[in-house]
Amino acid sequence: MNLNRNLSFAEFWPYYLAQHSRPATRWVHLAATLAWLALLAAALGTRTWWLLAAIPVVAYGLAWFSHFFLERNRPATFRYPLLSLLADHKMAFLMLTGGMARELEQLQIQPRR
Repeated sequence: MNLNRNLSFAEFWPYYLAQHSRPATRWVHLAATLAWLALLAAALGTRTWWLLAAIPVVAYGLAWFSHFFLERNRPATFRYPLLSLLADHKMAFLMLTGGMARELEQLQIQPRR
């Protein structure tokens, strides 16, 4: 799928899910999302500001690991940073609320071989 840079979130979302077709990739992304939120809460709660510097290292490190070694594709973050961030959070929400399977089925996303 060749996407232009000026697409809407609705147009980006199916592409994003196709790039996260393997369950292991989605679980690592969920861990990355929860990790950055926990680091933010810890930094704010304890006023330990260096934890803020750890957020991109931990979150992107986990997510990019999953792309390079599990999904074997290039992270969408490189071309669509804001849309990818929004999609990460939507995917985490769907995973936590049990809606991911329905979303994958509706968009006909199958794990890559």
